[in-house]
Amino acid sequence: MTVDQALVIRGLRKKYPKVEALKGIDLTLPKGEIWGLLGPNGSGKSTLLKCLVGLVHPDGGEVEILGEVPSRRTKSQIAFVPEIDNLYRWMTTQQVLSFTATFYDDWQEERAADLMDFMRLDPTKKVSSLSKGMRARLQLILALARKAPLILLDEPFSGIDPSSRDRIVEGIIRQFKADEQTMLISTHAVGDTEQLFDAVVFLDEGTINLQGNAEDLRNQYGKSINDLFKEVFA
Repeated sequence: MTVDQALVIRGLRKKYPKVEALKGIDLTLPKGEIWGLLGPNGSGKSTLLKCLVGLVHPDGGEVEILGEVPSRRTKSQIAFVPEIDNLYRWMTTQQVLSFTATFYDDWQEERAADLMDFMRLDPTKKVSSLSKGMRARLQLILALARKAPLILLDEPFSGIDPSSRDRIVEGIIRQFKADEQTMLISTHAVGDTEQLFDAVVFLDEGTINLQGNAEDLRNQYGKSINDLFKEVFA
C-alpha cells in the first residue's frame, strides 16, 4: 500500500443468516478525496462502513486503513457518523460536544464552536427538543470538529429537511481539509450531494457495479451522477 491511499479493501465479504450483504468488495480510496458510496437501501452500504470501523466482523477479505491493518489505533483515526444517531436526549447540544471531546485527542474546540454557529444550533437546547435535521447537523459537527484523517458518513441526509441537507453539504465543503482528510459518504440522496464527490462507487446487492472519477463518468455517459444513479437502479 502506498502512502497516497487512505483505504484499501480487497475481497471483503459479509454474510448474514438470510442475505449475503457484501460479495467480495474491492475498493481503493486515495487520500484527500471525497467519495460517494451510492446505492438503494439494502445494497450493503451500511455493512461496508460498519466493517471498516469494527462494528461488524467480515467473513473474508482484507482491509487496510491509512497503511495499517485495522486496530485500536486505526479506529482512533476514523470519525464515523452512523445513520441512527446515538445522542443522549437529556443533554444540551453543548454538553454533547463537551462529552464527545473527552474521548478524542484530535478534538478542535474552535472548529466545533465555528460549526455550531454555522449550523445554527443553540448550545443550550436539549437534544430531545431538536428536529431530525438538527440532530443530523449536530452529528456532523461531532465528526468535522475532529482532525481525523478518515471520515465515514452513513446516510447523513436520510429523512431530513431540505434546509438541513443544504447546511450539511455546505458545512462539508467549508470544513473538509483535502490536504489532511479523506471522506466516504454513504447515501441514496444523490441529487443533494453530487457536487461533493470527487469519485463515486455504485453498490448493488453487495456488489460494485460501477465506480470511477465523477467527472469522467459524467463525460463518459453524458449525464449527471444523479441521472446515472437513476438509470442504474431503475
